[in-house]
Amino acid sequence: MAVLTPTQPPPGLEGPTERTPRRVGLTQRLSRWDVKVSPYLYISPFFVLFAITGLFPLVYTAVVSVYDWNLLGGQGDFVGLQNYTDVLAQPTFWKSLRNTLSIFVLSSVPQVIVAITIAALLDQNLRAATFWRMGVLLPYVVAPVAVSMIFGRLFADQYGLINELLGVVGIEPIRWHADTFASHVAISSMVNFRWTGYNALIFLAAMQAVPRELYEAAIIDGAGRVRQFFSVTVPQIRATIIFVVITSTIGGLQIFDEPRMFDAQGLGGADRQWMTTVLYLYDVAWGNQKNFGRAAAVAWLLFLIILAIGMVNFLVTRRISTSSTRPGPSRRARRHVRSRRRAGAGRAMAVRPPAAGDNAAVPMPSSTDRRKR
Repeated sequence: MAVLTPTQPPPGLEGPTERTPRRVGLTQRLSRWDVKVSPYLYISPFFVLFAITGLFPLVYTAVVSVYDWNLLGGQGDFVGLQNYTDVLAQPTFWKSLRNTLSIFVLSSVPQVIVAITIAALLDQNLRAATFWRMGVLLPYVVAPVAVSMIFGRLFADQYGLINELLGVVGIEPIRWHADTFASHVAISSMVNFRWTGYNALIFLAAMQAVPRELYEAAIIDGAGRVRQFFSVTVPQIRATIIFVVITSTIGGLQIFDEPRMFDAQGLGGADRQWMTTVLYLYDVAWGNQKNFGRAAAVAWLLFLIILAIGMVNFLVTRRISTSSTRPGPSRRARRHVRSRRRAGAGRAMAVRPPAAGDNAAVPMPSSTDRRKR
């Protein structure tokens, strides 16, 4: 048996030598850094502006709230949580908080319901749709002070238009500026007048993004307009509903312009029957007390209340949206939706021009072939 011995490669035919690593140029380094860093640079202006106009005032207000800070005397001694204790011990604070919650409920709940109804009507095939859609936004453009002054005259106790109309139908005049609940209704009507159209356009944008195949499937199942609204539209815009509810909560608890301009004094009534928490904060800082420390404490208490109510709203609306057990479309309706989507994909492929790298082109039949057929 022959024994094979390894042969040595002839001189000059050694294996391939290791290549030295190629140095990365400055241009390539800048390109890599551009890919990694540029997204953060694009979104940085928002965070910079938020840090200047939002985060810094929030932190600075927390610092002011733990000092005896007076409008005339400036910063005083460190008092810790004494300002919070003094605010919580004042009955006017609790009255303003009750007024704020009452006006918030009377404005936000009808506002969301009416806004989603208007959006559903605007989503139909209307003539001059742009005119009607822009028309609902006009009250939002009007200045809050002008709205408050106009509604203050409408809801006047003696010569107001609302009381005149109520007198025509035999109802006694309502004391809009003396009765607590009546004043809350009047102020909430101002809020609804300004913000209903704005929220309606948000709902309308969400409704227009709903696939139209779902409505066709609902029609095949025999659903009417009302059933389509509750079974198709509302489930498809749940995220938008949650967004509007949370933003309405934040805005409703920070209401200031409407109660401030509801009467000439701007202090929430003779008995503070419509004084809100932000109006109370303004009175503590710039009114008789002139105490910036307590006003900052009121601001932080209101911030914590808004945060808590906003989280409760988010959890409740999310639980409602996830626990919905509405039946889906039937098998026939689902088959219709799938066929519509396949037809749309087929039309898109038909109009697509052939790519340059296609291996083979589909031969077109000649005139002779067409005659044979």
